[in-house]
Amino acid sequence: MSRLIKSLKENRAVIFDSGSFDKWCVYVVEENGTKKAPFDTEYFTDLKSIASKYEGDKVYNDFIAIYDKTTKSIDKAVLDLIDEIVETYKDEDKFIVEQWFSVIYGGMIAEENKQFAILKKRIKRLGMHQTLKLDYDPKIAANFSRGKKWRELNEIMKPLGF
Repeated sequence: MSRLIKSLKENRAVIFDSGSFDKWCVYVVEENGTKKAPFDTEYFTDLKSIASKYEGDKVYNDFIAIYDKTTKSIDKAVLDLIDEIVETYKDEDKFIVEQWFSVIYGGMIAEENKQFAILKKRIKRLGMHQTLKLDYDPKIAANFSRGKKWRELNEIMKPLGF
């Protein structure tokens, strides 16, 4: 049974539904009802491109504002924050920023709820940090943690401050 994370513009939505591992798979549902589970590479690529249009670390700092408020549950205050953040972007970027920040928010909630996940939402922060702050190629950042033990990743994150 699907659960709404956030309604998007143009009759679209971000939802949780069952995936191949658990009930915490995040999907984007299009207006016609088709749904797709986006890959980290997709939103890292788009957000890196958008970040290049803005001063300073705007996209990363906006992500951190959402990250800091993310818990195990969908929170209306965070959804409202996403809407406020989206309004600070150029019109041509709002559509995709709303979608990807909503997807990442759902992904962080999913990580917080995964039974055996130790690093929780920090794993999403590592990917965003690598992409937006360390200028990693999005494909490398998206696959960086694969096959690595949590302790190794934790040792990488600690000096970065998370």
